[in-house]
Amino acid sequence: MISFDALLLEISYTRIVSYKLFYYYTYLVIGLALLGIGSGGVLVTVSRRLRRAATDTIMMWGLLLGAASVGLGYLVVADTRIATLQIWNYGTGASLSNAVRLLLICLALFASFVAVGVMIATLFGRRSDQIGRLYFADLFGAGLACAVVVALISTIGPPATIVLAGLILALAGLRIAVRRRSPATTLGGVLAVLLAACVISPSLLPYPREDASKPGPSHPLFSSWSPIFRVDANPWRDRRLLYHDGLLGSNIYRFNGDVSTLTRYDNDPRSFPFALRSKPPGNVMIIGAAGGNEILASLRFKAAHIDAIELNPVTYNLVTHDFADYAGHLAENPHVNYVNGDGRSYLARSNKTYDLVWFPATDSYAAANAATAGAYVLSESYLYTSDAIVDSLDHTGPNGILAVQFGEFNFEEKPNRTSRYVSTARHALAHFGVHDPSQHILVATSGSPQGGSLATIFVKRSPFTPDEVARFVAQQPVVPNSKLRYAPGQPRQANSVTAIATLPKAQLSHWYDSYRYDVRPVTDDGPFFWHFYRFGEVIRHFGRASGPSNVEDATGERVLLLLLGIATLFSAAFLLLPFVAIRRTWTKLPRKGRSALYFASLGLGFMFFEITLIQRLTLFLGYPTYSLTVTLASILIFTGVGALLSGRHKNRPRVIQALLGVIVALTLFYEFALPPLTNGLLGLPLGVRVLIAFVVLAPLGICLGTFMPLGLRSSPSSRASTSRGAGP
Repeated sequence: MISFDALLLEISYTRIVSYKLFYYYTYLVIGLALLGIGSGGVLVTVSRRLRRAATDTIMMWGLLLGAASVGLGYLVVADTRIATLQIWNYGTGASLSNAVRLLLICLALFASFVAVGVMIATLFGRRSDQIGRLYFADLFGAGLACAVVVALISTIGPPATIVLAGLILALAGLRIAVRRRSPATTLGGVLAVLLAACVISPSLLPYPREDASKPGPSHPLFSSWSPIFRVDANPWRDRRLLYHDGLLGSNIYRFNGDVSTLTRYDNDPRSFPFALRSKPPGNVMIIGAAGGNEILASLRFKAAHIDAIELNPVTYNLVTHDFADYAGHLAENPHVNYVNGDGRSYLARSNKTYDLVWFPATDSYAAANAATAGAYVLSESYLYTSDAIVDSLDHTGPNGILAVQFGEFNFEEKPNRTSRYVSTARHALAHFGVHDPSQHILVATSGSPQGGSLATIFVKRSPFTPDEVARFVAQQPVVPNSKLRYAPGQPRQANSVTAIATLPKAQLSHWYDSYRYDVRPVTDDGPFFWHFYRFGEVIRHFGRASGPSNVEDATGERVLLLLLGIATLFSAAFLLLPFVAIRRTWTKLPRKGRSALYFASLGLGFMFFEITLIQRLTLFLGYPTYSLTVTLASILIFTGVGALLSGRHKNRPRVIQALLGVIVALTLFYEFALPPLTNGLLGLPLGVRVLIAFVVLAPLGICLGTFMPLGLRSSPSSRASTSRGAGP
């Protein structure tokens, strides 16, 4: 139950923090959760009072104080105003105040997990003779939380899920208090009533205040959480603006069902894919259809059939149900197949040939959001990898076109997204035996009313014909503020896009090395499309001020380094410093060096497996939240099974050696065989893919689960602790 609560908190807070701040802050949630739990264990070690207290007393107060810290922690996290971009404007009051607020948020997150660590350390230390069963219960509870948290987030939302975790702690603590007839019964009752009220009526909870750097909705007509991101719909003129985690993501336009009224697309950048062709396309695939803007454009230009794929179930339901009348029942149009699912998976299942495969700024990253460049710095973008381009081109006919659009903050100085995509496209074209990629790429930009520009990139398996290029060039003056950036046979401009498209292969590698930004191709094995700054350069210039007017100055990378610093500070203060208080006792412990090395290696190896496999399975399962929950659930549950079975191996060294050999074999399998296996099975339904992920990860969990209990049974400090504080 304790671990069940901890995982509910951890995963729910990743959604809260992603909405309140930015995606990359979710890494900090995981780190602070682990630090909080570890600090609770350290507190048990250094506190004589805790070591002498009865187990029931520690559990009762741990549960009640844990419940209180969860409730208060959420209020602090949700209600603290912050503008993270101001932190980099060094030497100003805004920089200092926002850094302090970030630390306050971190402390609130950290404190929510300390009581969990105290209780787990107490139970493990005092019942080391039952460590296999305890570790199984611990991991099974955590795995169960991973299995149900997506459903909870989708139904009651992350804020209520966090409070539900606190309520479970409060009820468990109240039960012990009633049994012991403790004065703490009143506290437990009050906590349980308050938390239950917030779970039953989530509107009592404050919504997280967004980072001031985010545009955010002003008066949303509709708001809903999903495991992918929160969606807010805001009315504006003839459309509903859709905000994804506080960033402008898409629109649902008012549509009366009459295609002849859609003349606005004649002068829109969305006309480019159709202007290239001499006749309307037959089959069109739109990956990231969102509110249907590109569907309307395709209908305007007489596409015969449109497969429109939208990942987020909330957005899908807005178009098909909540705003269906407003959108002209777009999903019911006989030319439209509007599907809720993952684009890469749908593409893998499809046996159609498309005239146009279209990725319209699908990562909630339209031109209006270019100022939030750091938001995606180390997020996985499997839509823009070389493998994704190969998959897309495999589904186009001889004259089919792949179209991609990105927001650019400053194309003239740093066309990073466009440059990286062109370099990735060049890498993908080599798969088809293309030796001169300069004939297979077209690029143009269009001004955006919100600032910045929208880049449009076309890629084709066969060379673009002179007629196609001529039609593309002729469309530029039709779309206001458009500029041709690269096209074969046209005057070449001195920009990075031209260099990447035209340089010989031998020179291109040197060009990449000398270019200020990292725009090398990305693959499914390293899908960090938005990461343009080398960390060495970021570290060298970390002390240089960077205000909100220069938001693309490695903001995301700076934040990651800042978060590393915060994690290091918390580790030193709450994990290492407390041992100074018991340094005499600590120095007398036998074999502490070997024990520390054993458990540190075990934890490090576990995290390496866990994080790598979460990343490896993101494409297979469709989205990071699904990968996080499924991977954690499988590994944790089967690690618990391994712990339960570990008692059979404590005096069988050959079995332990065999398990180590199995781990080595599994490592090789996950490194070399897992990617082709998951790629080959990508077209299966989601439920089947989840089952496959469980089966693939089960052997690893069982093997890893054996070593923690064996180590604890062998630890002299654990054996000694069974005789201390064993009373009820």
